[in-house]
Amino acid sequence: MSTFKPVSSHNPRRILVTGGAGFVGSHLVGRLLGEGHEVTIIDDCSTGTAENLTLHKGNSRMDLRVCRVSDCGELVGIVRRVDFVFHLAAAVGVDLVVNSPIRTIQTNLRETEVLLEAASLSGTPVLLASTSEVYGKSSKPLFAETDDLLIGPPTLGRWSYACSKLMDEFLAMAYFKERNLPIIIARLFNTVGPRQTGRYGMVLPRFIESAKTNQPLRVFGDGSQSRCFCYVNDTVESLVRLAWSDQARGQVFNVGATDEIQIIELARLVIEVLESKSRIQLVPYAEAYSTGFEDMRRRKPDVNKLFECVGFRPATGLRDIIKLAAG
Repeated sequence: MSTFKPVSSHNPRRILVTGGAGFVGSHLVGRLLGEGHEVTIIDDCSTGTAENLTLHKGNSRMDLRVCRVSDCGELVGIVRRVDFVFHLAAAVGVDLVVNSPIRTIQTNLRETEVLLEAASLSGTPVLLASTSEVYGKSSKPLFAETDDLLIGPPTLGRWSYACSKLMDEFLAMAYFKERNLPIIIARLFNTVGPRQTGRYGMVLPRFIESAKTNQPLRVFGDGSQSRCFCYVNDTVESLVRLAWSDQARGQVFNVGATDEIQIIELARLVIEVLESKSRIQLVPYAEAYSTGFEDMRRRKPDVNKLFECVGFRPATGLRDIIKLAAG
């Protein structure tokens, strides 16, 4: 397992985490509360759940507001009172993106626009959680923050998520340049771990769920597409280090692991690690999603910039991740 030494801010702070009841958000909230910070959470619990925060129920330093960012009447006041904002609220998961493109676009654009406008009134620093999806159809073996981005056509709804998150990035950088709002953008690659659900199409929790009950592991396409899987605590460590780094302001960073694995090999590894009797079932993309669905064949981050800025590279091994995620 990873043996990194976590870093923390020296003084307790007041922090806002949008999407703090979600998978990554709830782990971030736990980390921040553990360091003694006061944490306000805004989450409509549409994809996240208050159950993710059960461990912290009754903590006087946690304040959960169940609503959309754009519907929070106290947003400007909350943002003015806090010292930092982690903006994680967004539509998540391939299933949601494919089946609810309007909701995906509106959620990603509207909530970010409202949050950035509120932050600009008080100059409160913001870390925007973006996604590796913004690299689009790039065929490069390694994705770097300075790469050109290639998004598919609007006739394929699969690209609506990537495009909306890319617009979030452009908007954030516009606020940085035009209004001097301290902004950090973190492009998250596949993040996995405890409390992640397969409900919205995330591959590893789907595999683990099936393997634990000896059901078939459904691999979409031919399974040769590859991904890198980052343990959620490594992702959170990266976000916290970036947040406390003055050098990170106004920059974009990849956040993810770099050990690459084909999805069919991931399925085999899950079966092996969990000692499951499951078999692997190949499912055509047209059956899993819809005709014309496009997948990225590879998605591997260059994390040298992250390391150079904050001295950290995610490194928890996949076998350990599977065990930890399986509980």
